[in-house]
Amino acid sequence: MLIEIHMLKNYPATNLNRDDMGAPKSCIFGGVQRGRISSQCLKRSWRVSPLFQKEMAGHLGIRTRKMPQLVVEELRKDGVAEEYLPIVLKKLTGFANKNGKENDLGITNQIVIYSPDDIKAIAEVMKKQVEECSDVKKLEKIKATDIEKLVKGAEARPISLDIALFGRMVTSPAFADVEASMQVAHAFSTNRVVMEVDYFTAMDDMIKMNEDLGSGMIGDVDFNSNCYYIYASLDVEKLLENLQYAENPEELVRSAVPALLHTMAYSNPTGKQNSFAGNILPSAVLVECKEFPVPVSYANAYAKPVRALKDKDLIQNSIELLQEKVLQTEHDFPSLEKVERVWFSEGGKYPFADDAGIKNADDYDSLIQFVVDTLKP
Repeated sequence: MLIEIHMLKNYPATNLNRDDMGAPKSCIFGGVQRGRISSQCLKRSWRVSPLFQKEMAGHLGIRTRKMPQLVVEELRKDGVAEEYLPIVLKKLTGFANKNGKENDLGITNQIVIYSPDDIKAIAEVMKKQVEECSDVKKLEKIKATDIEKLVKGAEARPISLDIALFGRMVTSPAFADVEASMQVAHAFSTNRVVMEVDYFTAMDDMIKMNEDLGSGMIGDVDFNSNCYYIYASLDVEKLLENLQYAENPEELVRSAVPALLHTMAYSNPTGKQNSFAGNILPSAVLVECKEFPVPVSYANAYAKPVRALKDKDLIQNSIELLQEKVLQTEHDFPSLEKVERVWFSEGGKYPFADDAGIKNADDYDSLIQFVVDTLKP
């Protein structure tokens, strides 16, 4: 089964995802410039959101270069002698490095997302190496690449939910590469973007009127305002395959799907949020559940940028175009007919027609429950 999520979020002045110059990211679509939020930004905002971390606690990994420090903490808990731990720390910095080059920084050359079982597997190997060495000097002579090869069972080791969802690519035999079960598009604005600049000053509280002039500093920050179309596709069978070595994978998937839908709606990218507080809920969400194994984005509903009109705002026009695209696609491609669709719009103001064969959810929780029910055997 494929679960496809289509979401519209209308943001006020924000700078959610910056480029190398500090400006909001953008792209050209339909021949005009649009606001953009990268898929990497979206996935990270979902993965590390407090809501997702809470709902899926115990099933998530950690993406870091500080793996050696995590393993040392495990070994310290297991009672490994302190004099061995600095050597262990240095040896592990050579992991995921073709030459096994170690460093004194306590970090790996490559950033990797690890499951809890990955950390345990490394800790078990390192503990055995320490036990087999009669002194610290013998441990120092062991090469990092040799230790890495001793971390067996990568293909059958349980991975965390976030790895199963978003995938992992790593140049180390100690960890398995994982093909993502979830595709996430770069979100783009349904409207033409207009980039703006906020010029600001920071006032010195010690300056007294008529005695000193000027401010403590001046600066500027770029921002824009957009209605974003967000699209993601989840292959449930692939997710189950990725989680096959986890405890009760079917139950984990049934828990993960509502947690993911909650998170996508209730979390936002964190860029410049202290300056703009762009904390927005979706204006409309369409979820499609289908057995036909072809994901379909409705991005081309917005090939022509949307504008606010006298009697319709940007949100309403964006919603209507999405609804039209859904119905037109169903008509033009009858192979896609066997699709269970559920629709939510804020306040129920923009429902699908009764004869469209699409369920209109009264609220967002009802939409999520509909999707959960489709997962039941």
